[in-house]
Amino acid sequence: MSGQNKTLEDLFHENLKDIYYAERKILVALPKMAKAVNSDQLRAAFEKHVEETKGQVDRLKQVFKLIEQSPKGKTCPAILGLVEEGEEVMEDFEDSPALDAGLLSGAQAVEHYEMARYGTLVAWAEQLGMKEAAKLLQQTLDEEKKTDALLSKLAASAVNQQAA
Repeated sequence: MSGQNKTLEDLFHENLKDIYYAERKILVALPKMAKAVNSDQLRAAFEKHVEETKGQVDRLKQVFKLIEQSPKGKTCPAILGLVEEGEEVMEDFEDSPALDAGLLSGAQAVEHYEMARYGTLVAWAEQLGMKEAAKLLQQTLDEEKKTDALLSKLAASAVNQQAA
């Protein structure tokens, strides 16, 4: 199909596949990050987000069902790059007081990517009249914003100070 024939609904579906792939990659990366960090608070935040991410994947499956598509991911180069950066931090800063700050920074980069994707998907779902899909996606966007705020608080209150 040429680009001229594609619609906002096609774009919505492509971005849904992108974030589905990303969330599943995050489910693999977060436990590794939780294991690597020194801060108990940061470990707890990562572990909590693993559980939230499982729920987010389930909500994405519900959205796929609403649009009568099977849940399928599409390789997301952005998330692959962010995960790779996190792996580099774990390797390059192992046993360093800056390790936690680096992993927290990487986690926030992931959160910001997710917030951008979910914000767009919510707007498109609303534009397309997909009220239930928009509601499910908004629920995830709200969780991502809370996680980002928690990470910012942890960075300011402890992690960055310990790294310095």
